[in-house]
Amino acid sequence: MRHNPASGAIVIMLRQLKMHGMAQAVGELTEQGSPAFEAAVPILSQLLKAETAEREVRSTAYSSRPPAFLPIVCQCRVNFPQKHS
Repeated sequence: MRHNPASGAIVIMLRQLKMHGMAQAVGELTEQGSPAFEAAVPILSQLLKAETAEREVRSTAYSSRPPAFLPIVCQCRVNFPQKHS
């Protein structure tokens, strides 16, 4: 059984992104010590960084737009009684 710090970091990133199935698969591939997986670790790391950045952009865009429940301006004419002091 090998332990690669980069693979451990990938597992942590996957869990933070709520990709638990992929985190489990990465853990299993790390234990197997697959040379193909070891070669793919840098690419996978870059993809996870890009996914994290994209989610941050979407979150910022979502939080900066106006809420969908803003009241619609009524075009009708309603006269409310005025209070006279």
